[in-house]
Order: sequence, then structure tokens, then C-alpha cells
Amino acid sequence: QVSLVESGGGLVQAGGSLRLSCVGSGSNFNTLAVGWFRQPPGKEREFVAAVSWSGGNRDYAPNVKGRFTVSRENIKNTAYLQMNTLESDDTAVYYCAASHTGCSAGGCPQALYEYPYWGQGTQVSVSS
Repeated sequence: QVSLVESGGGLVQAGGSLRLSCVGSGSNFNTLAVGWFRQPPGKEREFVAAVSWSGGNRDYAPNVKGRFTVSRENIKNTAYLQMNTLESDDTAVYYCAASHTGCSAGGCPQALYEYPYWGQGTQVSVSS
């Protein structure tokens, strides 16, 4: 079993930055792909970014590519989402999740059903 805990959310002005962290526990966390998702108010949960178990493959949603960077440090059992140039549309609850489905050169898993392990979420609010 894998448990995930996110942190780093908060209130930031448009144009600002935040870094989210996701700490995983469980013997096989470092063998799993990690994805970041978000759920804006009144909307469905959506894919944001994902990183392979090694950190060598990364994938991004088109609306965050170039602004967000996903990474991980397996020695710390931690994945990160660095968010720069934040916009009001980035306001959402952000979740990290872990998947047994691997990444490839073609991308990482993006569907919710591919991620059996989820954190509790952290709120990111961007004021304009």
C-alpha cells in the first residue's frame, strides 16, 4: 500500500510561484509514476503533470507546459510540482497520485483511473 501527503499550497498573487511537495510512504513508492492533478471549483479533476519512477520522463497538460515543472527525489520519497507564473485559472485543489502504469517516450498516464493511490489534496489560490 502507498500513502501520499501533499503540502505547499497557499494563497499567491498572479504571476507568483509555489512549489508543491508530495511525500510517499510504502516500499514501492519509488517504482511508481507520480502524477499531479487539480480540481478547480465546480469543475472535474484534471491532469496537470506526471513524472516517471526514475524522473527521466515527464508529461504536462498543454495549459501548464512551460510554467510548471514536475520532478522527484527518490532518496527523499518526494515528488514536486514547481509552479511559476501562476494565473487565476490555476486556482484549484491539487492532488498527487501514484500509478503502476509506467511512462514512456510517448508520455505518462493521464487518466484518473490509472492512479490507484491519492493524497488528500492541497489548496492553491491565485489572486488576480
